[in-house]
Amino acid sequence: MDEDRDMNHVIEYLWKAAFVFYYQTSIQAEAWESKRLQLILEGKSSSVAPGMCRSATLPKLTPQQRKPIDTCARYLLNNAKYLKYDDYLKAGFPIATRVIEGTCRQLIKDRMDITGARWTIRGAEAV
Repeated sequence: MDEDRDMNHVIEYLWKAAFVFYYQTSIQAEAWESKRLQLILEGKSSSVAPGMCRSATLPKLTPQQRKPIDTCARYLLNNAKYLKYDDYLKAGFPIATRVIEGTCRQLIKDRMDITGARWTIRGAEAV
């Protein structure tokens, strides 16, 4: 899966959209984000986007205020054919690899790429 369509990337967009309506520390923001995330995981990203836009239209938000909503909705619509998380999960594919891959890459570089370091196989595997 392309890193830009990684589940963590989608979650970032959803949280920014949730904060348009709710305070960052609110239970309501978490519930709003969780509900939409569940729909996306069920393969319904195309239906999440219009609902978000309607939610931003009703309170008559300014274009600047609703920008995170529009950005998230556009992302979901533009990438709908790639956001088939229900199919990916059924097939056993990973849907959240970006953070894991980045962490592994940094760990290996930070721990093992030290000038003059010598590693045994057992020591490297332990890391």
